[in-house]
Amino acid sequence: MKTIEEITLSLQDQGLSNLGEIFYNLSTPDLYEHALNYGEAQLSEHGALVAITSPHTGRSANDKFVVEEASSKDHVWWGKVNKPFPQEKFNALKSRVTAYLQNQDLYVLDCIAGADDKYSLPVRVITQHAWHNLFAKNMFIEATDEQLDSFVPGFTIIHAPDFKANPATDGTRTETFILLDFSQKLVLIGGTQYAGEIKKSIFTVLNYLLPLRKVMSMHCSANIGKGGDTALFFGLSGTGKTTLSTDPERSLIGDDEHGWSDDGTFNFEGGCYAKVINLSAEAEPIIYQTTRTFGTILENVVVDPYTREIDLFDDSITENTRASYSRSVLDNIAESNSGGHPTNIFFLTCDAFGVMPPISKLTPEQAMFHFLSGYTAKVAGTEAGVKEPSATFSTCFGAPFMVHHPKVYANLLRDKINAHGAQVWLVNTGWSGGEYGVGKRMKIGYTRALLRAALAGELNNAEFTTESFFGLSIPTSCEGVPSEILNPRNTWADKDAYDAKANHLVGLFKDNYKQFE
Repeated sequence: MKTIEEITLSLQDQGLSNLGEIFYNLSTPDLYEHALNYGEAQLSEHGALVAITSPHTGRSANDKFVVEEASSKDHVWWGKVNKPFPQEKFNALKSRVTAYLQNQDLYVLDCIAGADDKYSLPVRVITQHAWHNLFAKNMFIEATDEQLDSFVPGFTIIHAPDFKANPATDGTRTETFILLDFSQKLVLIGGTQYAGEIKKSIFTVLNYLLPLRKVMSMHCSANIGKGGDTALFFGLSGTGKTTLSTDPERSLIGDDEHGWSDDGTFNFEGGCYAKVINLSAEAEPIIYQTTRTFGTILENVVVDPYTREIDLFDDSITENTRASYSRSVLDNIAESNSGGHPTNIFFLTCDAFGVMPPISKLTPEQAMFHFLSGYTAKVAGTEAGVKEPSATFSTCFGAPFMVHHPKVYANLLRDKINAHGAQVWLVNTGWSGGEYGVGKRMKIGYTRALLRAALAGELNNAEFTTESFFGLSIPTSCEGVPSEILNPRNTWADKDAYDAKANHLVGLFKDNYKQFE
């Protein structure tokens, strides 16, 4: 491991000088002590660290920008997601941030993103606060002693949540900013305490770098069955990636971000970042236990100030309550943090209209259509300003983090599916029996039963029927699932209302897909 003197010198390369004390690669107990001593967080009765990030309790997607510079500008899909930011403005704001951090104590973590050594990215995370450094320690992969001895950052994050930008002079939209500069291999984050910005900024970086090397970067969870079969679960936050991939019968690779190379799949991360609102021991025992584990960070979970008891059903701060924990606290994980080429791929959609079937088998053409469409609902709290589920199309099931044109990712996925023969399924974890406010959310037990049948190969031999609106093939029966819910039209009391809503959704799909034609 490098000495503090070596770290101090290397920080000067980023303009960080005249600093206070540097705390380098601290242990989890050390970071706990710092966070508690400085009042950054509080301890729950079971040992988790509880941090509040208000007023930012979700990603500030509209405040993320990509620096427009020569080395990357021809690769970036500029638009609403990848908004350009002037190089000179970035440099000026960087100077203001580094000046602000003078004389302050800083926490530095050297870690790894990407479990495949061929494609791994050394990441340095520099934070103002101990708990944010612990978050990065949970989420990224721990560097070995050998890696630390020769560590050279492939990308650096300077995380200054207490610094607020001045939009009039800094060129930002608000006081909050998440800025990526591929030429300087640098991320600047300020004006928000929400820790998710740290992990998602590096995910965005990998979504830029890996496709240039013909590696598919994916917003998905992944696990492995006892027979060695790998499964992928694509979906936005709140669609069930973490819940459905955390299965006692299958070994977890990861819950959110993966790559698919010529050698198979690999996790980008070393931890999980699970939504925990309304979490119960009965429905999700594995994730529930992590909320009562030392080393876990609970974001925006309400805690009793006297008993320190947490309340996972209290959404008074936000519905986007989160738990950040290392994979190492789980019993059933893929030790290599990687797997083979997937046998089954699931596209998870949280359909707020109650129109999509609970599961359907996709043809290769339908798989590409639904991957590019990325239909789901934004779940309350995941992004600032989202108060209730609303229909959205997020291409590649992760548009906020995709840097290249969507067809770059779609073509990579198509080629890999064709090469390795994966079966793709569309799974609705949203509403049934009516739209949001009328119907009910699909029971997790039914979804798990359908996934088990697909993973076991049972659904491949089932009888299928084709629904009328999207041309989707849906099974007529599945053990453990009432047959009447398999066709969503059967669950609506008013069939004419279902037809009207389905036609409406078809129209939304067509309008959205015009951009790819």
